[in-house]
Amino acid sequence: MDGVHDRRTHKQDVILSLDEDILQRAKSLPGDLSERVEKLLVDELAKAERERRLDATIEAWNMFDEKHGSFAEQYANDVL
Repeated sequence: MDGVHDRRTHKQDVILSLDEDILQRAKSLPGDLSERVEKLLVDELAKAERERRLDATIEAWNMFDEKHGSFAEQYANDVL
């Protein structure tokens, strides 16, 4: 398992509707189209998870800042 999905799980057939031109061009590339689509989906899932975690971190910092104030404020007068 790579943090996004378990590669040991069984594959499931799905039906996709794809632009015909894109599909034909993709079929001309070396390698298996299913593996290529799966890799793209894994990348998108990882990206979505990173964004979710980043949003949660930003929210946590904002809540901390509201409750305790900014760390930067105590040093602002030293710099200015």
